[in-house]
Amino acid sequence: MIELRPFNSLGSANHGWLDAHHHFSFASYHDPKRVNWGALRVWNDDTIEAGTGFPTHPHEDMEIITYVRKGAITHRDSMGNEGRTEAGDVQVMSAGTGVKHSEYNREDEDTTLFQIWIIPDERGGEPSWGAAKFPKDDRSGHFVPLASGDASDNGALPIRANAHVLGATVKAGESVTHQTSADRHLYLVPATGKIEVGGVEAQARDGVAITQLDSITITALEDSELVLVDAA
Repeated sequence: MIELRPFNSLGSANHGWLDAHHHFSFASYHDPKRVNWGALRVWNDDTIEAGTGFPTHPHEDMEIITYVRKGAITHRDSMGNEGRTEAGDVQVMSAGTGVKHSEYNREDEDTTLFQIWIIPDERGGEPSWGAAKFPKDDRSGHFVPLASGDASDNGALPIRANAHVLGATVKAGESVTHQTSADRHLYLVPATGKIEVGGVEAQARDGVAITQLDSITITALEDSELVLVDAA
């Protein structure tokens, strides 16, 4: 099963400093058909105006992955962590029993990012935060694990969920294959470019919900940057 969710069908909220588009129900946007996709609960496509951001606010019992597409985001939290994550790189916060954090665009340009929330396997646990660089050249033509609940995914940021967050860059005319299993829930978004998967074409920032398949092959119709979640 492959379902296209065009960008113009997503929920949205423009707060001036924040232009947010929601692949799943979030805040004031609610669609009973788009509450979650397996353990994947939130996929927000955010544009944050220069010099603005999210003031300190709390989270608990959620794995929160931030994939920066353009610009950079500066994180600060109640655990004493502070860091700046640049375009193409990833940060992960395991909220666990509870954490407060802020996310600000300290740059002189808009920052665009995907914020992905995955439901953890178990509630509680000590909160944590981490970030890592993932050069786009290192994921050219194949998927690289960016965040994962599988300890064998070397180099990936750890999350407390039966899920993988993967990234790839694919040149026009080339393809990339991902092996999975029919009981998994996959959600694919081309950050840039245009792709085809299973006869379905998707433009940049469209969502593609996939399940009941053992593998998928994605062909780039234009040079494309892909982000894929494979979750229980």
